[in-house]
This record gives sequence, C-alpha cells and structure tokens, in this order.
Amino acid sequence: MKRFLSLAVVVVLAAAACSSGSGTAAPAAKPYISIVSKGFQHQFWQAVKKGAEDEATKENATVNFMGPNTESDVQPQMDMLNAELAKKPAALCFAALDSKAAGPTLQKFKDANIPVIAFDSGVDSDIPLTTVATDNVAAAALAADKMGDKLGGKGKVGVIIHDQTSRTGIDRAKGFVDEMKAKYPNITIIGPQYGGGDLAKSADLAKSMLAANPDINGFFGGNEGSIGGVLNAVTELHLDQTKLTIIGYDSGQKQIDAINSGLEYGAVQQSPIGIGQKCVVYAMKAINGETKFDKVIDTGFLWADKTTINNADVQAVLYK
Repeated sequence: MKRFLSLAVVVVLAAAACSSGSGTAAPAAKPYISIVSKGFQHQFWQAVKKGAEDEATKENATVNFMGPNTESDVQPQMDMLNAELAKKPAALCFAALDSKAAGPTLQKFKDANIPVIAFDSGVDSDIPLTTVATDNVAAAALAADKMGDKLGGKGKVGVIIHDQTSRTGIDRAKGFVDEMKAKYPNITIIGPQYGGGDLAKSADLAKSMLAANPDINGFFGGNEGSIGGVLNAVTELHLDQTKLTIIGYDSGQKQIDAINSGLEYGAVQQSPIGIGQKCVVYAMKAINGETKFDKVIDTGFLWADKTTINNADVQAVLYK
C-alpha cells in the first residue's frame, strides 16, 4: 500500500512539474500601449480613439487612450507622459501639443527601451520611430487653392488656427498662408490668429477680425474647434452667408450640417480612424522588434463640399 501511495505522489509531483515547466505555458500578457493624444474635447479624437482600440483588438493588445482637457494644456499632457512612463508600457503613441516640450520625457522612454510612435502631430526629435499623420502642409494648401479659386483670386481672408506650438498648427498655418502668397497675391491674409482649438475663443477671434475688417469675404479654420468658432460667430452676427466663403478642416456634426446647408463651402478631411489604427499597427511592429520605418506614414486627406460630401470615400472618413 505504501508503495502504491509513493507512486501516486511521484505521478502528482511529475504532473505538477510538467505544468509549471516543460508543459504548455500560460498565455502571455497582452502588450500594453500608452496612447497620449492632444485632447478629448473634439470628436476628431474620439474617432482616433476608436481606430486605435479597434486595431488593438485585432492585434491582441491593450491600449490606454488619454488626453488633456484642452489643446492648450501642455503641462497636463507632460504629466500624463510621465505617469505612463512609470507604468513601463510596451510602446508609446504620442501626439504632441508642443513639438519641443516633450523632448526630455521622450528621452526617458528611449532610455527605458520603450519604442515611441508619433501620431497626428510630430515632435522636434528623432526619438519617434515614425510619425503617423496627414501631410498638413499639402492639405492646408489645398484649402488655400479652394479658397483662392472661389474668391476669384482677390479679397480678404481671416485665418484662425488652433495653436502655433504643435506640428499640426505650424504646418497648417504655413501650408495655407504660403500657398495663398504664392498663387493668390491679391488676397490679403488677416492673421493667422490662434484660438487654442476652443469654440468660444475662436468665435471671439472671428468677431474681432470682422469688426476690424468688415470687408472680409473668407475664413479658414485650421481644425474642428477653430472652424466651429467661425461658424458660431457668423451665425451669431447674422451675417449674409452668400458674401463669405468659409473653409474648414476635419469633420464633426457642426461642419457636416454647415456644408450641407451652404453656410460652409467645404473642408479638408483627414482619416482620424486611420490615424488611430496605424499608430497601433506601428507600435506593435516596434514591440515585435522592427525599427526601420518610413519617417512619415501618410494617412491621406480628401476634400468635402456639398457636391462630394456623400461620396463613399468621403463618407468613410467623416465623423459626427
């Protein structure tokens, strides 16, 4: 009897050793990817978040998507970066509010061997392995061409941009203004002025421009909040929409409605879901050991106006 008991014990111990050692290993933990965006206040970021989360599900990864309350909250964004660094993520996806301020913190990620993928708005650093973004200079130049053609090459255009510190703000202002100066020298640019992507601030800027220049006949708003403020100002002042050409950037219900009603001439459309999806794709590539990527992963852009807004390709990138 004792011999049989001893054999049974040996069998149990062997089984335990096999399950803890040379047997089937426990499932590996899902890679954790930190995603620090520029904000949450616009539906654009919700669309980026959806793209990132959908791709993470496909890739069997976990993402934590966050952003400060407004797109002027540079220090809170830095605090988020440092908090995520402490969690030792497998990778970081980052859209910078200030293209210079994040450098020292990103160096800490590099020192910890945590790969960094920039998205939407790049940084003045070679630490990110790539930047997933729209070609904002070219996209804003398209907006300038649409404006210049619509105005017949002459007039005054107010330009309101979200900021002059992020790569997107810098590039959209440059793309629009440079194209206007090069191709439409008889159009006077008022601005650019910067409203932080805030509806109320951008509306106040538009009203001030109109008060000082009542003959303005065009506005360009460089992101969802900027153009939303312009639309609010024009509506609140009960201006004759037939005398203004309003061109925006990105989507959202307010712009969709304004384009369909004729209040807004049109808007450049990015692919926010695609941006979110691609940043996770490249984060996972980096986690799996790849390091050689193109400097920029261009996610493209489209033009939406009343004649194109219902086209399938445009509908695919609109968000509400």
